[in-house]
Amino acid sequence: MSEPLEVLFVCTANICRSPVMELLAREMAGEGARVTFASAGTHGYDDHPLNPDMAVTLTPGLGGEFRSRRLTREILAEADLVLTAEGSHRTHILDEQPQLHRKVFTLGQFAATIAQIPGLTGRELIAEAGARRTPPRPADDVADPYRRGAEASERATGTITAMLGEIVPRLAEQAAPEQES
Repeated sequence: MSEPLEVLFVCTANICRSPVMELLAREMAGEGARVTFASAGTHGYDDHPLNPDMAVTLTPGLGGEFRSRRLTREILAEADLVLTAEGSHRTHILDEQPQLHRKVFTLGQFAATIAQIPGLTGRELIAEAGARRTPPRPADDVADPYRRGAEASERATGTITAMLGEIVPRLAEQAAPEQES
């Protein structure tokens, strides 16, 4: 059996957007999916909880155990796919490590790209998306809700949920446990 697919979500401080991406993706994939989800921040600090305004947009208790972490080269190396909240995070990563360009997308860019690639899932989907990516657009970014109140947090979570709804099934489908015959 192959190793689980590893997906990393990235935002600025790893307390608003990327943890919500991680937590919602786990919830959408469900128990037993052979895909793991993690998150980190480009300019974050270790061990901070999920932002309270974002926490209330989730199923009660979903983010209670979450703790932030700062993005490192090691964390990036472990990921099969890196999905960022906005283009500036993607640029930050690729300025430091341009060799990762085939596996780093904004969340919206990846959703738009895979919509044009029917039939593929998991690692095959990621490889094809890396070769055929759509150009990043500002409309693909998830607006930063930090210190902008409950309404901004609700909008960000809604945007994330819609994009993940297109992405997670395509990643988790191939990564599901193999059936015994």
